[in-house]
Formats: sequence, structure tokens, C-alpha cells
Amino acid sequence: MKPVAVFRHSSGEGPGYFATFLEARSIPWTLVRIDEGEAPPPAPDDFSGLCFMGGPMSVNDDLPWLPPTFALIRAAAERGIPVIGHCLGGQLMSKALGGTVTKNRVKELGWGEVETTDPAAADWLGDKTKFEAFHWHGETFSIPPGATRILKSAYCDNQAFALGSHLGMQCHVEMTEAMIRLWCRAWDEEKAAPAPSVQTPAQMNERIDERIAAMRAAADRLYTKWIAGLKK
Repeated sequence: MKPVAVFRHSSGEGPGYFATFLEARSIPWTLVRIDEGEAPPPAPDDFSGLCFMGGPMSVNDDLPWLPPTFALIRAAAERGIPVIGHCLGGQLMSKALGGTVTKNRVKELGWGEVETTDPAAADWLGDKTKFEAFHWHGETFSIPPGATRILKSAYCDNQAFALGSHLGMQCHVEMTEAMIRLWCRAWDEEKAAPAPSVQTPAQMNERIDERIAAMRAAADRLYTKWIAGLKK
């Protein structure tokens, strides 16, 4: 099988549990280090799927790698090569496929429940209708034309969309304990006061093992559905 291309946009926002999931199933993957100056490949044909991770930048910024990334996502969608996005990755997918990315009504930092919004969510999550996910964002995507919104939260209407074999998520289901502890060290930089949608680092670390285990049960379902579409 061709490898899955995993695009990293920030050194602290790597593939996390997504890579663990792939490796446990002997699915090859390769890391494209956008944060270190690697350019997006010109075409998706050398990969079985594309995965876009998070990052602190906005998809509306003037960054040289954004236009070729949008073109790559569109090419993959046209050729039936599955794309999955986490947070910034979901926003990249939305904008590439005709949606928009704007400021969310509040910042959403820490653990928060997401729930399904459409029967199509059952294709991705089975009988699971809600779970606690991890969040770290101030912007939000619209649902691109032809896609279906499948998840929402109390503070962000669009938490995930599905479009055929493609899945764009605003939430982070790939988190590991090490990633959460690393991000907590950057909490002050967010300049966000504690609020119903904003947890403190102490709150984020409460019951962390239990929360990660529960989130991985949902991630396993999402990722299992996604890899079923990988190009051989």
C-alpha cells in the first residue's frame, strides 16, 4: 500500500494517536514537515490518503504553502483519495472545498462534549451519539458544499463534516497525554480567561487517563471508517 501522507504544521502538533492507530494496522505513513519548510507535494497520487494536523496559524493567513495545500486537497477529492483533517486540518479542507473559515463566537480550549447532528454520523461512529473530545481553537469552518455536518458542540456549531470518504474535524481526537501537557504550557499565550468554554490546565489534566481512553474509543471508530477508503 502507498503511505498515508501526514502534514505537520507545528512541531507540537504531530500525528499523535493517529500514527499509533495506523502503525497498529501496519498501514505505512510518512510525515511532511510543513513547519520545517517542506513543500506540499504537487499531486496526491503517491499516497493512499492525506491527513492534515493542527497548527496555530489561520487558513486565511498569507502563507506560501497554503495555496498548494488547497490545490492538493482538491486534487485528492477529485481522485477519490481520502482526506482527513484535525482542527486546522479540518479548516484547510473546508476552505479548499468551497467553505469559509471565520472567528468562532468563543475560544474553545480543553475537554468538551461533541454530539452527532445527522444520521450520516452513524457511518462514522456507529451507535455512539456523543463523546468528550479535546479542543483548542478560536476559529471555525463552515460546512463545504455537498458535505454533511455530523458533529457539533455547545460552543461550536460545526465540529465535523463528512464528504464521501473525507472527514474534516474541528476537534482533536488524536491527542496523547504528552501532547496535552505540552499544549498546557502554552495556555497563557492564548490570553483566554477561564470560562465555560475555556478550561485551565489543571482542569484539562483532571481524569486525563480516563478521558483519553474514552476519546480513543471514538477515534478508533472514526479512523476505522476513514482507512476503509484508502487507495491500495
